[in-house]
Amino acid sequence: MELDKITLLSVVKKRLNWLSQRQEVLAQNIANADTPNYKPSDLRPYNFAEMVRAERTQLNLNVSEPGHISGDRKRLRDFSMVTERRPFETAPNGNAVILEEQMAKIGETQFNHSFMTEIYKKHLRMLKMAIGNR
Repeated sequence: MELDKITLLSVVKKRLNWLSQRQEVLAQNIANADTPNYKPSDLRPYNFAEMVRAERTQLNLNVSEPGHISGDRKRLRDFSMVTERRPFETAPNGNAVILEEQMAKIGETQFNHSFMTEIYKKHLRMLKMAIGNR
């Protein structure tokens, strides 16, 4: 049984990937807190409804005859980054990283990552119970 074929688990896995990439971007912002003219970046917000819609549109058509058109599989792009254009606060050297804000975002990301990991574990346990492995 391939776990990636289960829609719920694949969506949870994509959310975990988004959270991991966000953690990298936020860490990069903190690392550049003293770099002149550096503007902080973040990932676009994770939109669950959009991700579910994209899951449905990725499906290939079944081909039962050689003359049928199979259709193209659409690939989701990696999560795109957004640079803050008008920062709330800017240092005299042009740096716009606010460490407190970045640390709050890291805490939120870590909490969401732990939450999604627990959801993933619980669903795996539920599947094991359903097939008889405890």
